Amino acid sequence: MRLGEKMRYLREVEGVLRNLGRDMTQQEVVHALKKSTGKTISQSYLSQIESGARPHLTNSSRMLLARFFNVHPGYLVDDPDGYHTELQSPLRVAEDSLDLWLINGAERFRRDPQLRHALLEISQHDDSRRCLILLGAILETPKLADRLLQVLKPEAETSPSPSHGRSR
Repeated sequence: MRLGEKMRYLREVEGVLRNLGRDMTQQEVVHALKKSTGKTISQSYLSQIESGARPHLTNSSRMLLARFFNVHPGYLVDDPDGYHTELQSPLRVAEDSLDLWLINGAERFRRDPQLRHALLEISQHDDSRRCLILLGAILETPKLADRLLQVLKPEAETSPSPSHGRSR
């Protein structure tokens, strides 16, 4: 992954962690950096990093951003070609990918607050894979999803949307 992609990803994650419901903007990062550390970098500098116009951070900027995003400074560089995460278990890598996929899905459905909230809740659960397997099991039982939704979220819309509903 390139440095610019990592910076965009960190802004996305930080937005979720701060319950913004969206990525933090570059300008919000600049303001939050100044508020939390007393130091600043410019929005245009962040933009150049993310676009790839500046392929490297200065050491002081790397340390400042690493402290702000709570990552190791070594993360804020381009990964070498062919870089792999073999030291992580395949299941944990799959779980991280699933969580990122769910967060991206939540962003895509930001105009549907209930769906967005559900996707973010699953992504933040310790075992999001198991949550989705449970959901699949619930859906295999006719009418169980409707009954559970009526009990747990009586204010929620219980009928499926026309473009996503399926008959059983």
